[in-house]
Amino acid sequence: MRPPLLLVPVPEVPLIRPGDDLAALAAAAMARAGLGLEPGDLICVAQKIVSKAEGRQVDLAEVVPGAGAKRLAAVVEKDPRLVQLILDESTEVLRQRPGIVIVQHRLGFVCANAGIDQSNIDHGGGQQALLLPENPDRSAAELRNRLHDLTGVRVGVIITDSHNRPWRLGTLGVAIGSAGLHVLADHRGGEDLFGRELKVTLVNRADAIAAAATLLMGETTEGTPIVVMKGLPSQNSEDRASRIVRPLSEDLFR
Repeated sequence: MRPPLLLVPVPEVPLIRPGDDLAALAAAAMARAGLGLEPGDLICVAQKIVSKAEGRQVDLAEVVPGAGAKRLAAVVEKDPRLVQLILDESTEVLRQRPGIVIVQHRLGFVCANAGIDQSNIDHGGGQQALLLPENPDRSAAELRNRLHDLTGVRVGVIITDSHNRPWRLGTLGVAIGSAGLHVLADHRGGEDLFGRELKVTLVNRADAIAAAATLLMGETTEGTPIVVMKGLPSQNSEDRASRIVRPLSEDLFR
């Protein structure tokens, strides 16, 4: 019988600012809540506070849109400066219509508006935009190492974001960064309950965990960007969330 999993939102995480020691603030918040860390625990952290701590917030007043951004902005009815940021963060524009641009992000995954967000950030009287972390896997590894330095406990870290999926309504939490976790469970070559060989069963553990954590984080005004998961087997994996991105050679829709 598998051990039960426990997911606990961490309360009273302060507003994050550029240059903040995110791991120290997270460790302090967990300590205040009486959440003692144990080996094998997993810390799920919302992308937004990672991006804030890493200074990924951009003032649109400092962005100069090019001709391509202006043309696309007219089609999608967005600020040309924001569209320029979307193009800068992307390798390909896949679809566009008023209100949305679907792109292949420079990190490989397909998402809306290159993951750029303007909600729940201080606009300071102007227009601001928050980009995804430069390298989410590296961010997760640095958080993991820093938490180990602070607590003496080796935990896993997942950086979560909210993505839409083709043919399904609503956003879902996914893992864009990971450290200390086997992100994929490969059951190919095994057998089902009736002895039939499994040929394609590849379980995305990281996204499943991110989705569960996002239910507790919320998507609007909850202000709960960190969730602790307890009950997973202890791991020391060098796996990364970048493994989750499907290779273009396997893309059947382009």
